[in-house]
Amino acid sequence: MRVALVWFRQDLRLNENPAFIEACSEHEFVIPLYIYDEKNSILGRAQAWWLHHSLIALSNSLNKLGLNLVLRKGNPLDIILDLIKTEVVSSVYWNRCYDPISISRDKNIKATLLEQGVDVISSNGSLFNEPWTIKNKNGDFFKVFTPYWKHCGQFLHVPSVISINHRPKCLEIKSDDLRQWNLLPSLNWASRFSDYWTPGEEGAQVKLQDFIHYHLNGYKKNRDFPIKNSTSRLSPHLHFGEISPWTILRAIELEKCRPNCDLAGAQHFLSELGWREFSVYLLYHFPALLNENFRKEFNAFPWQNDEQLLISWQKGLTGYPLIDAGMRELWATGYMHNRVRMIVASFLTKGLFIDWRLGANWFFDTLVDADLANNSASWQWVAGCGADAAPYFRIFNPVLQSQKFDPDGDYIRQWVPELAKFKGKSIHTPWEEVNISPSNYPKPIINHSEARIRALEFYNQLKSKDG
Repeated sequence: MRVALVWFRQDLRLNENPAFIEACSEHEFVIPLYIYDEKNSILGRAQAWWLHHSLIALSNSLNKLGLNLVLRKGNPLDIILDLIKTEVVSSVYWNRCYDPISISRDKNIKATLLEQGVDVISSNGSLFNEPWTIKNKNGDFFKVFTPYWKHCGQFLHVPSVISINHRPKCLEIKSDDLRQWNLLPSLNWASRFSDYWTPGEEGAQVKLQDFIHYHLNGYKKNRDFPIKNSTSRLSPHLHFGEISPWTILRAIELEKCRPNCDLAGAQHFLSELGWREFSVYLLYHFPALLNENFRKEFNAFPWQNDEQLLISWQKGLTGYPLIDAGMRELWATGYMHNRVRMIVASFLTKGLFIDWRLGANWFFDTLVDADLANNSASWQWVAGCGADAAPYFRIFNPVLQSQKFDPDGDYIRQWVPELAKFKGKSIHTPWEEVNISPSNYPKPIINHSEARIRALEFYNQLKSKDG
């Protein structure tokens, strides 16, 4: 009796899942396993909500194949060794993870299993190109996105679709009760998430088709306007591995063959997938990306870290309507529009002078798509201290950005009801409207113009020290 164990991690899908499909092809019996390592888990509260529902969706999909998802809580090595012993497992399959904690864990588990005569088969289930395969002309890793992605294009050959060729048999194994993991927030904070999201493989496929049908054409322009909802919103599905990037690429490439396809929009969307890969690439080659400045001169930056200013930013009470709309959208939905993410991050780091790591921590806890690599790389990019970073002197003006990308104020009104009665441009600067400014909406917590001057002074000090 040939028994395989498939360890699901950030690949909560069946379609185009190389570890699962190979195990099913090679073995008579398959044990699908998910382990919740609470002690070493890097899981924000919003992601915990998503994981709970994604595991239910994965379990339902496996049931349709006649398999049962085994849930276990604890140390992965101990759990795997126990199943190997009790179920006479001959092979263990998983798809690779690329963050430093997972890499160290997996190396240790693989070495232990091989010593015991158990085959370990790992696969690439989440990237077009794995980090060690892409190098520049000097044999080093790329530090700028554009040449990195251009180089990756040379290797972007779409593989054939893989699928299960026969159904494996199921073993009756005791599983934890998912509800006892307490992944759902104790507060009623996430109660509205299900109005916006359907975690799981089927939800991911629906999101992809909706995006292609309604938003791919015009994507390059419309993606910057938050009220249009023109982004794909596939990021949480990709983070949890509910859809393969190859599935997305195939769908986009097929769409590009249609005569009415907006090729510029399609290419720009693919570059967004490229930024996701670049973030993983950076984290792999620079594991300290999570908590250390990529550009070392920023170690001397004089962060102010005012706690009250941080709380005002978190609660969406800064007095700048677009900033507050974005932060409230985040709290209500577990998501924030990408353009607004850049603006609120710039406001925190270059307006309030609060360490980017505090902003990254808040996003990681409240975003359903808070990918470890992407979150850190993007925050460092905005703060000016990362690889391929936006110049520090590029400081988003929250009023001008609001006027440009939410000209009618519809996004603001959606999330800041205190300003619902404001008409025209006045909604972007409510503090200037003395007669109608609402008493329940705060005045600006900083003067942006003064903060900008101060930020540039800090930046010039860093340059002089670096020189």
